[in-house]
Amino acid sequence: MHNALDFPDLLRLIDERSTAFRAAIASAPSLDLQVPTCPEWTLFDLAQHIGEGRRDWAATVTAGPGATSKASAAGSPMPRERDALQVWLAESTRQLLDALREAGPDRGCWTWWGESQSPPTCRAVARHQLQQMAVHTYDAQLTAGAAEPLSQEVALDGVEDFLFTCCATTSAWPHEPAVVDYRTTEGRSWRVRLSSEGARIAAPAGEDTADASAEGTASELVLALYGRIPLDSLKLDGDRRIFDQLVAWDPDA
Repeated sequence: MHNALDFPDLLRLIDERSTAFRAAIASAPSLDLQVPTCPEWTLFDLAQHIGEGRRDWAATVTAGPGATSKASAAGSPMPRERDALQVWLAESTRQLLDALREAGPDRGCWTWWGESQSPPTCRAVARHQLQQMAVHTYDAQLTAGAAEPLSQEVALDGVEDFLFTCCATTSAWPHEPAVVDYRTTEGRSWRVRLSSEGARIAAPAGEDTADASAEGTASELVLALYGRIPLDSLKLDGDRRIFDQLVAWDPDA
């Protein structure tokens, strides 16, 4: 597969996206605005999710490879006053980055993704944390009225991270076997093979044709995979029903 971002770059980009998230929070006219892409949350709820979630992941990384569940971090409650909230959010990011730096990329870590193609390591945690920050920064920017596409650097890594972490599974695909290609206009592509053995991701190879394919910029692909923009925003070819089946599929059911 493609070369993934180096560990220091992952940490740098988490910090950058966290700064952009705080900027969106600062610019929003109200923290009570509903988040269009997470309609069950207000902007305050989204900020709470970001801050508490990063603290919990910092505690999980610190707990080491022997942890059997995600750790819950104790700490000060999230403030509602805007300036204090900014400080609290920045501290949440600092805790996560400090924990990841201390642990290093290769140390084991509890993860929720089980039999995926992402390993249970701190590097994989950092990779997915970057995507969490990037997508939720988009959510916050959209709520504040000025959403920006994900940068190419973040999004190209994000397509693969989503497929490896959230799509790959050893749970049996409950439909007819299928092959799905995801292609970026920047030139990278991934193939998902769906069968009784689960969903496995590899680079397209040979003369095989896919049963369905989706193409867009890397940012568009990430946002579509996370349900932030409609699938119809992408160029879809082949059997559209396969995408509907993928969206509805719960491998853990």
